[in-house]
Amino acid sequence: MAYKETIPVSNHRIGENPEADLALLLADCRANLPKPDENLISKAFHFCVKVHEKDRRASGEPYYVHLLEVARIVAREIPLDDVSVAAALLHDIVEDHANYSIKDIRAEFGQTIATIVDGVTKITDISKSKEIKQAESYLKLVLSLVKDVRVILLKVADRLHNMRTLDHLLPHQQARIARETLDIFAPFAHRFGLGNIKWELEDLAFKFLNREQYDSIKKQLNSSRKDRELYIQKFISPILQKLQSYSLKVEISGRPKHIHSIYHKMISREKTIEDIYDLFAIRIILDTEDKNDCFIVYGLVSEIYTPVPERFKDYISIPKKNGYQSLHTTVIGEDGKRVEVQIRTKNMHEIAEKGVAAHFKYKAETLNDESAIFGNKDLEEWANNMRDVLENSGHEAIPELLESFKITLYQNEIHIFTPKGELRNLPLGAMPLDFAFAIHSQVGNHCIGAKVNGKIVPLDYKLENGDSVEILTSKNQNPNRDWERLVITHKAKAHIRRYLNEEKRKRQQEGKEIWEKKVKKNDLHINEDGLEKVLQSLKFENKGEFYYALGIGTANIEGVFDLIREKMKPGAPINEVATAEISFESILSTSRGNTTGVYVIGNAQNTAALLYNYAKCCNPVPGDQIVGVVTTGSGIKVHRKACKNIKELQNKIHARLMELEWSASSQGDFIAAIRITGDDRSGMLNEITNAVVSYNNTSIRSVNIHAMESVFEGIVTVFVKNTEHLSRIFDKLKKIKGIKSIERFEG
Repeated sequence: MAYKETIPVSNHRIGENPEADLALLLADCRANLPKPDENLISKAFHFCVKVHEKDRRASGEPYYVHLLEVARIVAREIPLDDVSVAAALLHDIVEDHANYSIKDIRAEFGQTIATIVDGVTKITDISKSKEIKQAESYLKLVLSLVKDVRVILLKVADRLHNMRTLDHLLPHQQARIARETLDIFAPFAHRFGLGNIKWELEDLAFKFLNREQYDSIKKQLNSSRKDRELYIQKFISPILQKLQSYSLKVEISGRPKHIHSIYHKMISREKTIEDIYDLFAIRIILDTEDKNDCFIVYGLVSEIYTPVPERFKDYISIPKKNGYQSLHTTVIGEDGKRVEVQIRTKNMHEIAEKGVAAHFKYKAETLNDESAIFGNKDLEEWANNMRDVLENSGHEAIPELLESFKITLYQNEIHIFTPKGELRNLPLGAMPLDFAFAIHSQVGNHCIGAKVNGKIVPLDYKLENGDSVEILTSKNQNPNRDWERLVITHKAKAHIRRYLNEEKRKRQQEGKEIWEKKVKKNDLHINEDGLEKVLQSLKFENKGEFYYALGIGTANIEGVFDLIREKMKPGAPINEVATAEISFESILSTSRGNTTGVYVIGNAQNTAALLYNYAKCCNPVPGDQIVGVVTTGSGIKVHRKACKNIKELQNKIHARLMELEWSASSQGDFIAAIRITGDDRSGMLNEITNAVVSYNNTSIRSVNIHAMESVFEGIVTVFVKNTEHLSRIFDKLKKIKGIKSIERFEG
């Protein structure tokens, strides 16, 4: 079988004769769609030609040509159905012509087409280059899934034709559209399994974003075209003979790697194009329904050429989320050149080329049934996950949301198993908490640890392909800020932030009620603008942060109230805290009443409150011997006297050290970290968490345990009232069989 690289050719001059153009479209529909409604398509075509008869594209051709080409992509290259073809012809009418509305489309063509056109109309091309606007468009694409997946597929077809004709726009417009294509539309094409469209979008976008590199790679590929064809012919010949001798019906084709892909290989491997061996690949497509034949072919190919073991990938046993199935291997050909070989059945190839569209099984009575729309449970699960992410994203910054979606759409996947053998797909780099939230939000919220392949691992452990993961939970566990660095999936991030935002809102409300009760009791009339200025002088960003500080107890209501009342007297100056070196006296005067947790030994104003923060390196709690370090702009940093940082820096910071004691009124929850080592045995983590919780219902902030060779070491972070509370927890832990050591931990 001869090797030939396919070059699309069309001799039809579209735009000169509308009726001839319609005939071409109908021929495409007959060839690719099951029983298309030609009357519907013809009606939509004539309607769009009439509406756009005076419109011209930047190229000067009639505007309807664009709509026709999008409809042909929908019919030939995806392909979808006759309803989608009609919607493609009509998709710009409402956007471009103010005298037409969705009601007009609905009246002429029915509800389904009107819904699709409405969805596409809402996802308008972006005229600004800022990422926030791109992200908003991106989210609209995802939200459109709620009604009909055809909206996205039609928009991808629209973008593909726009990219094919992008030469007619100005350079800055080309760059903006190309960047958006690379960031948004190519990942969507990938996720929906539209392999050829994804590659073309990437190559076209790369051409306009980095023309010099694109032209250089293309030129080198063209210059080596004949040599490449001869090499592939010689490579294929023994494979074809071998397979025919086993009476296997196959088609074998060869293709060069795509330009954008080659460029990424050059960058990631830091090589020139001459140094990249796997520049081309062959596909072996079997005319069979038996998947096992693919493995037989792999074995036969491996008898002819030496395979590279680490490059073998079995997407047949475990398909990609978009339904893609194939065997991938790389073998060593003549002259030591590496050639990628893909082996799949005809049915698998159709799905690889056309993705979700290959599953399309629409029925009039199930148009709103998503399982019928997708025809693929993995895509349906993904769509549901996307909606869940959006519903729980809260007020996350749009650029972060965009980046998270890119990971979800584009990143390589790993396959993780539950203890019962159920499969979950996660992005490469996922950690146990990502897996926990993938199972259920409540499993994630109450996760205290994980066992991977029977071994306890820390929460920052990077899961690997094939891992079996058991999530350990406790009803007393809840998300905290540290968790945000322990997840990469957007679903996990969204649930964590939703919980944290809700907790902060509750604390703010509690703080607001404390403040309003105090103001009312003292009959104080406060000007809101004046209060904002006073709070800013006390280093609170806004009233919300002030209420939050009151709610969690880091600001003492008595001291803060006295200070604010004093500062809000007529004529009283509102001074900002100096950003230069702060003396002890200035801290006292600017922060008096802020809290009453600690005081300075021997100072006459030992009942005065200080502006302070607890050092995270040693986490002091009431009962510890403590010292303070005067800082610039943040008051006093409170450390344990035994803190290793204080010991190491004592000579350098001696002038800024002060002896502190805990106030009798010190109260609230304080963070303490405990290092534990012991035997790694079944049930150990549950016993540890139960022991902690059993004393005074102690709250656990986090658990991070690592096991190696039957011994574990872990850090358990808890909330305690004082050292007595912490001591009691130590006593409980010491009673656990197999515990070797327990000590305070300094981070």
